[in-house]
Amino acid sequence: MDIYTKKKAWKIFLFVIGMVLIALSIFYTNRLVSKFASAERKNVRLWADAVHRKAELMQYTEKFFGQLQEQEQKKAELLAKVYNRLLTDNNSQDLTFYLNIIHDNKTIPVILTDARGKILSSKNLGKDQDTLAFLSGKLKDEFAVYKPIEVEFVKGEKNYLYYKNSNLFTRLKEVLNDYITNFMEEVALNSSSVPVIITDSTQSAILLYGNLNEEKMMDSSFAHKKLTEMKGENEPIILDFIDVGKVYIFYKDSELLNKMRLFPLAQLLIIFVFIGIAYLLFSLSRNAEQNRVWAGMARETAHQIGTPLSSIMAWMELLKMDKANHKQAAEEIGKDVARLEMITERFSKIGSTPSLELTNITDIIRRTVDYLKPRTPRKVAYDIILPRHDIIVLANGPLFSWVLENLFKNAIDAMDANGKITVEMKEENNNVIIDVKDTGKGISKTEQRDVFSPGYTTKKRGWGLGLSLAKRIIKEYHRGKIYIKHSSPGKGTTFRIILKKDGNA
Repeated sequence: MDIYTKKKAWKIFLFVIGMVLIALSIFYTNRLVSKFASAERKNVRLWADAVHRKAELMQYTEKFFGQLQEQEQKKAELLAKVYNRLLTDNNSQDLTFYLNIIHDNKTIPVILTDARGKILSSKNLGKDQDTLAFLSGKLKDEFAVYKPIEVEFVKGEKNYLYYKNSNLFTRLKEVLNDYITNFMEEVALNSSSVPVIITDSTQSAILLYGNLNEEKMMDSSFAHKKLTEMKGENEPIILDFIDVGKVYIFYKDSELLNKMRLFPLAQLLIIFVFIGIAYLLFSLSRNAEQNRVWAGMARETAHQIGTPLSSIMAWMELLKMDKANHKQAAEEIGKDVARLEMITERFSKIGSTPSLELTNITDIIRRTVDYLKPRTPRKVAYDIILPRHDIIVLANGPLFSWVLENLFKNAIDAMDANGKITVEMKEENNNVIIDVKDTGKGISKTEQRDVFSPGYTTKKRGWGLGLSLAKRIIKEYHRGKIYIKHSSPGKGTTFRIILKKDGNA
């Protein structure tokens, strides 16, 4: 299976896992929303039941007040009959009975007038009304609720008995009206956050509303739209008051419940947006890293080839000027040509699986140092500490020497071409350990995590590929390890390479 097939399989696998996680998340969220919605709907039903019970109580109270009002009206009619019988009945016992009835009226305000409205007698009026001579103005308006009763004391002369509700009944009625008003306001502005609209008997004129946007409800079209929505959602609660008449209470689910219903969709949208942004950023980062790698590879290729080519050109110029050094020039040119062949071999192995052979690792270290030593600044010293015997491991010589070259070049740059490079190799159990130590500026703790990343460099003209290639060669091709053993600013850095003697991980 090639890398692209593996990559595609991993993408499908991760996509399936992601979809499963998203489905589980949405399923769990939906369950929570459903539970919340059930609780919210239960609250709405409880609120509606409470309104029904309270409305029944108020209607019973109103019915009771209606009965009281009817009784007071009958009392007033009885008084009128009593006044009529006073002048027609000569029985002294009956007269006493009638006078007692009139005297016992302590609550109902009554006024007896003649046909012109002159007050003949009155009872249970206020102190400011007892001195009035005629029934007129504000006093007449107060007694205009009920039709006066005709009383004929003298044949042909009609008097009129005016009455109104008792003061106690009036005060109780005011309390009831306030109670009705407060009830409707409490229904509208309920603590359950239920949106409510209360209309008159036509179901079009809005009397009160609650838990709705004040500014939007000022717009008649918006108010009508909300009312239509409520009509379609729940059956209205119908109340019938004596004074107010029939009213309809329309309601719907709370806005919080409606928003919670949309939450799973919003969550799904946010997840997909997040995944899309993350994938876009990942793609951009990956493309940028690939661009850095390609640019770094091109520069590394130019650098690797440039060194021996420059040397060859220099020897050719020397040959033109001094024909006596043909033998030395030929040897050096041969070395540079061999160097070019090795560079070509190195690059041909990158991206493929190189063959590993039993190799004398001690010899590779010496030859690499011998090649680089005359080509590095004179102020750079090498200290090579190797075992006296050969150490054989499974390795690819050209690639392993490339790792050493990259470590040496980084050390030279870190020391600003002035310092000491120490290479020490030792054996521990079945491992070969190689330490490359310099006396350079060191690497900070935060930078140590990124030094092996492609494109990472602290040099102004660096391309950040050397250590990345070194790690790839040691870890993936040789199944070994490479890491920073020790580093501190101003005290240098030690890189450690660990290889298995038998070449296995």
